[in-house]
Amino acid sequence: MKTYYLLCLLVVLLLVACGTPFPATSDLRAPLTYLTTADSSSLLRPIPGGLRVSDRRQPATIVIDPDSSFQEMDGFGFTLTGGSAMLLHRLPEARRSALLAELFGTGPEGIGISYLRLSLGASDLDAEVFSYAMVPEGETDEELRHFTLDRDREHLIPVLREILAVNPEIQLMASPWSPPVWMKDNGGSKGGSLLPQYYGSYAAYFVRYLEEMRDEGIPIAAVTVQNEPLHPGNNPSLLMEAPQQAEFVGRYLGPALEAAGLSTKIVIYDHNADRPDYPLTVLRDSLANRYVDGSAFHLYGGSIEALSQVHAAFPGKALYFTEQWIGAPGNFAEDFTWHTRELIIKAPRNWCRTVLEWNLAADAEQKPHTPGGCTRCLGALTIQDGAVVRNTAYYVVAQAAKFVRPGAVRIASNFPPDLPNVAYRTPAGDFVVLVLNDSPAENAFTIGVHGRVYTATLPAGSAATYLIYNSEHEERH
Repeated sequence: MKTYYLLCLLVVLLLVACGTPFPATSDLRAPLTYLTTADSSSLLRPIPGGLRVSDRRQPATIVIDPDSSFQEMDGFGFTLTGGSAMLLHRLPEARRSALLAELFGTGPEGIGISYLRLSLGASDLDAEVFSYAMVPEGETDEELRHFTLDRDREHLIPVLREILAVNPEIQLMASPWSPPVWMKDNGGSKGGSLLPQYYGSYAAYFVRYLEEMRDEGIPIAAVTVQNEPLHPGNNPSLLMEAPQQAEFVGRYLGPALEAAGLSTKIVIYDHNADRPDYPLTVLRDSLANRYVDGSAFHLYGGSIEALSQVHAAFPGKALYFTEQWIGAPGNFAEDFTWHTRELIIKAPRNWCRTVLEWNLAADAEQKPHTPGGCTRCLGALTIQDGAVVRNTAYYVVAQAAKFVRPGAVRIASNFPPDLPNVAYRTPAGDFVVLVLNDSPAENAFTIGVHGRVYTATLPAGSAATYLIYNSEHEERH
């Protein structure tokens, strides 16, 4: 035994003499850095040594407080429109499988999309307008005898099944753009309002959709009552004022889901941040309030900070960010900076559990879309002739989705003017910090967490996601 120890000592001395380094304990779990730059030279690229433990005692620029926590996250993702599903479904099988694994997988090559919004019926990014209860003009179908999901069975449902095979835990939200036209006062797909005599039939329409999607093996976690209820100019669309939505939810939709034994969450509003009075009106209705899980927002108008007004008034209700487009052809530097700052960083800092970009995929001409639908909605992916191009929204979402998994909890951090940021504790107990350099020059800064200070440098307009392993967590395990 004595000889054995002498031999071990000799080996150590020889390694030292030869200059062979021994890894320090802290280096075994060095922080990870993933960088996307405004000039696109780095796109979600791992940067070794991008975050380093500082050897100088100095006040940290960004201070993380893990003991102050806020909402739990449901995830980051996109709207899987009917058009997006069609383009994905028409890809060759092997290419589609690889792409879905990249989009929804959580391994090294995946970006980990964990939440999708669907259209309940057609959105304006379907090839044509349809509902699940279509009848000849002048007829009605109050008992929904003609209800069918056949349009979704062509592309959407097969693609969703493949996505669920990649990530069985993905959450799905469904949003209607319009009821069947026979339920509306103008008899058309664009605009108009839901006739009160059809409130019951429309609630039953939601129930049928949820039950039949469940029977297809596709559970819907949440529904919004109406996409953009104050924008009746899209095709399809519906005008639904706040008192109408409160009545529909409180007297019809909520009781119908409850009677059917469905646990699907009801989410109200689903429109711009300039009208927080809308969700507040619905939430102040005592009948509607008991059925409402939370409110959803877009940011085509208003300020993202307005969402915190709704949280302050009803802190027990959830908030969701559900849509924002990028207009084609886009400007990567400008779009990436704005979307990262206002959505990926500020929406969670204003209590949102999800951040969803609009439109997972379109072709090179931003098709398909309905007559009168969006003609400039740039997909996160451009799919054309079997080729796939990853656009700005892909990297905006990936910068968060890959690292902030469902169940992560937002934790406190300060907010330096040129370094907007958001921080999380992961389900594993580690920390994720996403930082944007919102200045026109390179920015050197420090991050402080749990008594340690780390140094980093970011190019102008660029964002980095830092994964910092929790030393206390390591010691416990």
